[in-house]
Amino acid sequence: MNIYTSEFKAKAVLEVLRGAKSLNEIASEKGLHPSLLGRWKAEAIKGLPTVFDEGKRKAAERKAQEEKTQELYAQIGELTSKLNWFKKKSGIEF
Repeated sequence: MNIYTSEFKAKAVLEVLRGAKSLNEIASEKGLHPSLLGRWKAEAIKGLPTVFDEGKRKAAERKAQEEKTQELYAQIGELTSKLNWFKKKSGIEF
């Protein structure tokens, strides 16, 4: 069961990384077992490289979304043209 928020974990790990206090001191102040805080620190350090990739990932997602939007607008335009042609040829008013 995960009872600690991501924000709480991040703040605790940042304190450890600052080095002003020992990991044991911080764990004691926050009511944590030192091994738990050590595990959070290891997870944070392991995940650091992906933090800097997030901007690239978001840009790629945005570009893909824009391309999909353009494709859909093109399909709408094509279908509208076909509908107008059928209306004109059939003589039916909608």
